[in-house]
Amino acid sequence: MTEPKADVLVLGAGMVGVSAALHLQKLGRDVILVDRNESAGEETSYGNAGLIECASVFPYMFPRDIKQIVKYALNRSPQAYYRFSELPDFLPWLLRYYFASSPARAMHSAMSELPLIQRSLVEHEALIAEAGVPELLRRTGWIKLFRSQASLAAAVRDAERVKQYGVPSEILDRKAIAAREPSLAGDFAGAVYWPTPGFIADPGALAKAYADLFVRKGGRFVVADARTLTQESSGWRVNGAAAREAVVTLGPWSDLVFRPLGYSIPLGVKRGYHLHLKASGNAILNHPVLDSDLGYLLAPMNRGIRLTTGVEFARRDAPPRPIQIERALPRAHALFPLGEAVDAKPWMGARPCLPDMLPVIGPAPRHPGLWFDFGHQHHGLTLGPATGRLLAEMMTGTAPFADPRPFAADRFG
Repeated sequence: MTEPKADVLVLGAGMVGVSAALHLQKLGRDVILVDRNESAGEETSYGNAGLIECASVFPYMFPRDIKQIVKYALNRSPQAYYRFSELPDFLPWLLRYYFASSPARAMHSAMSELPLIQRSLVEHEALIAEAGVPELLRRTGWIKLFRSQASLAAAVRDAERVKQYGVPSEILDRKAIAAREPSLAGDFAGAVYWPTPGFIADPGALAKAYADLFVRKGGRFVVADARTLTQESSGWRVNGAAAREAVVTLGPWSDLVFRPLGYSIPLGVKRGYHLHLKASGNAILNHPVLDSDLGYLLAPMNRGIRLTTGVEFARRDAPPRPIQIERALPRAHALFPLGEAVDAKPWMGARPCLPDMLPVIGPAPRHPGLWFDFGHQHHGLTLGPATGRLLAEMMTGTAPFADPRPFAADRFG
């Protein structure tokens, strides 16, 4: 069989990869999409809260409140978990994360990413319409519940802060919470409703729909191992395909390609888990709902009610430890009438993160024809189409819709 050749190899068929492939294709490039799985969206893009977070102006930075830091350090926060014996593995990255989260640097990250956040839903809407899957997008927004007056007051301040960037919100009292979600039970101080984010009822299916669109438009999907990437005089090759240029969109596995090439980009991971459960009786969940003080989220997916957890700091390839699911389950049952589990066991995924919570987007500094598009932290689903557009514009010499300089691979030295 003749080895397929193209203009660009896109390595990784998650949301970030399929979006980059589609935008490159739109700008006239012949693209081969490469993944180790036989279909798209089988890894990190499969498991998340399903939110297209166009309201998330400020990224998830390391907390600066000393009480919160102590809770994290003592493993007493439901939002994060780690094993003390593994702390040396990720402590250097955590320290970089902490220093990158100073107020000034956090604001720099937020303002750098803001053009991408603002385009996130618009870019998705265009691809969803072209892919012919409008049923996957729900315009419900989502709700953050708060059990204490202190956490509610902080959330209200945050909501006021982002209004200057055109992000609306609504503060809900107990009566308003019950009106929107009559099946919820609990003693809440209040909630913040975010009306503008989109909700995807099956994130994995959306990645597959985008990949199907890519193939319908003439793209090719090749099953191959991205770790076989080699540079040749004519460009780049993996076992089974070759092209003049290559793009690394491998999320938490991107280091398997860039480290052998000599790059020391500080890519870390935040692991997370989810479990689908049935709703009991006639109970209905109308929105994704975050129980903020208890550190878990419920989302009404097509497969069932998806219970998602906070962050686990661990080695990417360490065995799954769904302790946070086990802790969240009784709390979730008290919040909403949940039935039996749909999944045989919890799913685990890894969020690829850089210390400044910005992705790497742009050329590899020392390898002509090699490009990076990874490290989307908690916003791979949200930002995939927007960063795919930015990357494609950079690669084709088109004027970029956002300043790409904050995302450069060499920003870490």
